[in-house]
Amino acid sequence: MGGDKEKKKKTKRGGAKRKMTVEQTVAYKAVREWVLLEQSNSSSSCSNSTSCVDGFVDDDFEVQCYQPKEKLVFEFHCHTTCSDGYLSPAKLVERAHQKGVKVLALTDHDTMSGIPEAMEAARRFGIKIIPGVEISTIFYSRGDSGAEEPVHILAYYSSCGPTNSAALEKFLGDIRDGRFLRAKNIVSKLNKLKLPIRWETVTKIAGKGVAPGRLHIARAMLEAGHVENLKQAFARYLYDGGPAYSTGSEPIAEETVRLIHETGGVAVLAHPWALKNPTAIVRRLKEAGLHGIEAYRSDGKLSVYSDLAEAHDLLKLGGSDFHGRGGQQESDVGSTTVPVLVVHEFLKVARPIWCKAIQDILENYIKHPSDSNLQHIIKFGKIKPSKTSLPLGNGNASELINQCLVSWLSKEERDNAEFDALKLELTRAASVVLVELAPAPTPAHAEAGSF
Repeated sequence: MGGDKEKKKKTKRGGAKRKMTVEQTVAYKAVREWVLLEQSNSSSSCSNSTSCVDGFVDDDFEVQCYQPKEKLVFEFHCHTTCSDGYLSPAKLVERAHQKGVKVLALTDHDTMSGIPEAMEAARRFGIKIIPGVEISTIFYSRGDSGAEEPVHILAYYSSCGPTNSAALEKFLGDIRDGRFLRAKNIVSKLNKLKLPIRWETVTKIAGKGVAPGRLHIARAMLEAGHVENLKQAFARYLYDGGPAYSTGSEPIAEETVRLIHETGGVAVLAHPWALKNPTAIVRRLKEAGLHGIEAYRSDGKLSVYSDLAEAHDLLKLGGSDFHGRGGQQESDVGSTTVPVLVVHEFLKVARPIWCKAIQDILENYIKHPSDSNLQHIIKFGKIKPSKTSLPLGNGNASELINQCLVSWLSKEERDNAEFDALKLELTRAASVVLVELAPAPTPAHAEAGSF
């Protein structure tokens, strides 16, 4: 009887529900605040007292434990039709919403072209988009002539994108050009192996303007009946070093990490479990400025890579690497559980980097105010469509940029002397662009309808 009473008492206190530790509570509140910045910036904020936070439960020992009302699902690694995924950016965002994702990092291979469409869809579904990219690189081993290994680096940027978008786009463009050459070499090797594949088929599968990858070629092989499934195409022919494998013009891994640094991004090593020598690679990339490595997958945390991250004082992250191809072997979007403590550590490192990057971008715009430069900034932000063809038509570039920042920086991050000075300069810069864009006055002597 006594046991039953104790059980009922425990259930009444909420003992059957999951409770957070004090450390988890602090992390959850900080992460949730960032996720919901757009709402919190537009409404009055409550104090930090526990009375304004829903979900606290007092037990008999007066220890406060937090029970979150909603789960914060992050997706840090996924792909769309802009590289080798099966879903468009808009469809990916819609699927992420269905799976409960609150924050989605779009990380297509060697391109950020899908970000604007994802941003547009994110407005409808209330999802926060982290502009990202997965960059293809090559790692060269020291002291072992000719030894090389493909390495992929994830880069995460702010709501204003890279600090030097032109430099990064050229860098990524060169890689994409190399991917076309690489794909042609693979097709040529397959043809020599008596597995004829038409180049036109590969480019049609990839889609207009998309640099073909091995997955596109594998799909062409499946269409032609050369393999029974995509896994077989890789296992027999397309794996690293396989009979049809070829490299492109990928940059050196260390140089890529440094470029991500220089353009205001956070650099994370993708799927280290696919590497032959992850320890040596992590050590060298850490020297170049690597911020973290993936250590979480849909099947849970991988202890060996978590330990590797801790040994080198690196962030731990993870994602589904979702492509949308379907089948039991693929992890769905949002299926990787990244603990709130891990996300909190990521944001503690990322937010100062992003804040500094945003300042640099705005300062550059002030020095070189133009409609094209403004477009580079707002295409990564959650901006409502303008009723006019020119975003500056209403005369307020600073307001448009502020829309980018309101969902990214807290009030404390935006309300300081540096940003106040930037806002004044932005207003002046906007007026300069408006004058440049204003139509020239029609001469008084000009005839109506004249050419």
